[in-house]
Amino acid sequence: MAGLVVLAIVALITLLLTAFGTGKPAETQHSIGPAPANRLLPSGPPSPQVIALEGALRIQLPIAQTRVTAIGYHASGDGAVALQPLGSQANPGTLTRFARGVFGGGSRGIRWYQLSGGEGPGTAALDVGAEPGTDIYSPVDGSVVGLTPYILNGRRFGSEIDIQPTGAPSFIVAITHVRPDPSLTVGSSIAAGTSKLGTLLDFSHVEEQALARYTQDAGNHVEIEVRPAAALSTP
Repeated sequence: MAGLVVLAIVALITLLLTAFGTGKPAETQHSIGPAPANRLLPSGPPSPQVIALEGALRIQLPIAQTRVTAIGYHASGDGAVALQPLGSQANPGTLTRFARGVFGGGSRGIRWYQLSGGEGPGTAALDVGAEPGTDIYSPVDGSVVGLTPYILNGRRFGSEIDIQPTGAPSFIVAITHVRPDPSLTVGSSIAAGTSKLGTLLDFSHVEEQALARYTQDAGNHVEIEVRPAAALSTP
């Protein structure tokens, strides 16, 4: 009789565990990587965040943080100077990966990608990815000194916006892949992160965009270069 009672208790416990589980939550798999552009909700200006340096010149994020798909750097043959990226490279070479494995670090702050293509310094051009139509804000304080058509394959795609930074007048910050805001004119005074320059254009049908390798879209982006001020007047 006692044996039957024990068996009944064991059977009851087994039934309860089967019905209600062990109490541990189900394990969920999370994908790692940038959110698809169509999931990123519209937002206002970016929060102040410096993403690159050129001496005393500080380049701020020109797009709201929630709209950024990826950040990348590549070479440029337009006379642009090398920028100093802030944060860590998300696709480092073998030696860099080994050093991080031995010494640690490299996992905090902004993550950026080294992109292929172009000639010259590998960090001369800064690409900040976002969905077409995204608002673009000035990356520096300064004044607009140039608004020229941006021509690619014989067609115009917005304008190149040239800004002379207040704190570094010996440089020109050039921004492309943008449809300028109608209110923007040569001589306009602008503030980093608060003055809207225009909206991002769609280049997916006219060129292969290297940033697409690290995003879940076509890799559209605003491009920023820093050049010596003398280059503005050079034919």
